[in-house]
Amino acid sequence: MPFLRSTAAAILALALLCLGAAALGLVSGPLDIPAGDVLRILLGREAPEQFTATVLEIRLPRVLLALLIGAGLAQAGAAMQGIFRNPLAEPGLVGISSGAALAAVAVIVLLDPAGGFEHVPAQVVLPVAAFAGGAAATLLVLRLALVDGHTRVATLLLAGLALNAIAGAGIGFFSHVASDTALRSVTFWMFGSLGRASWPEIAVAAPLLVVPLALIPRDAQALNALLLGEAEAGHLGVDVERLKRRLTLLVVLAAGAAVALAGIIAFVGLLVPHLVRLAFGPDHRGLLVLSALSGALLLSIADTASRLLMAPTELPIGILTALVGGPFFLALLLRRRHELEP
Repeated sequence: MPFLRSTAAAILALALLCLGAAALGLVSGPLDIPAGDVLRILLGREAPEQFTATVLEIRLPRVLLALLIGAGLAQAGAAMQGIFRNPLAEPGLVGISSGAALAAVAVIVLLDPAGGFEHVPAQVVLPVAAFAGGAAATLLVLRLALVDGHTRVATLLLAGLALNAIAGAGIGFFSHVASDTALRSVTFWMFGSLGRASWPEIAVAAPLLVVPLALIPRDAQALNALLLGEAEAGHLGVDVERLKRRLTLLVVLAAGAAVALAGIIAFVGLLVPHLVRLAFGPDHRGLLVLSALSGALLLSIADTASRLLMAPTELPIGILTALVGGPFFLALLLRRRHELEP
């Protein structure tokens, strides 16, 4: 009961903070909009036309996307760390980010308006292609790591590393042949940004984020059993291989859709679950939900900061998350290096 009470209080506090961060994102930007006007717009009441267009067509989709992507990446990271029983794991481990990035860059370059594809709805094609690329990369890595019906973690890591290198070469090739306009889009997308957020993109990819957010917590007890070891979890009635496949598919849905919509946003899936685990413990009944809320809060604040720090220009959000997550990852690696040595 004390666990349930403390977890419920933390969930409520984080949910309120997410609402506050969303409100801050709606009122803040190169064009300052009073909070009263934002509230009137959300309630469907009359407000200045410029404010209404800015809130409904630009900021509201962006704020919703930041909350969804932050929650999806963080919860996917918590699930990956539970599957591999390693706090250094994150969604890019199985090639999701690199595969999605390669597919998205290919679409940006091949559907460049300069090549005669100006009528192709890139805002819809890009998320679909990136998700497909991430899913294909993950399926390939999992297939390579499957030996005698069991997924070998070491093989999975090596296959993911090789696939990341191959995808990096492919991205380099497309960047080399891209036009100046397409190259700028590729560069901005590779650093991560929510600047392309729009209702059509959300309609295409949001379900791919919502479904994992709803389904991953259902395996919290199985992930708790897996903390004891695969053999022990099997003795407790957990079908470990089926659990891995199911959760990996959900991680692909979440992380692939996130990369498709916002490009590569590093370290959210690594940083957030680890901090939540340090604060609230390893019990996945609370860890998965708290990670989702913390990820939503972090990315919402980071997106608002990216719009304000260098206004009227925008700092790519991936740069901010890398500046925070990179040093944290190094510190975590140094702290655990004795566990990684043979």
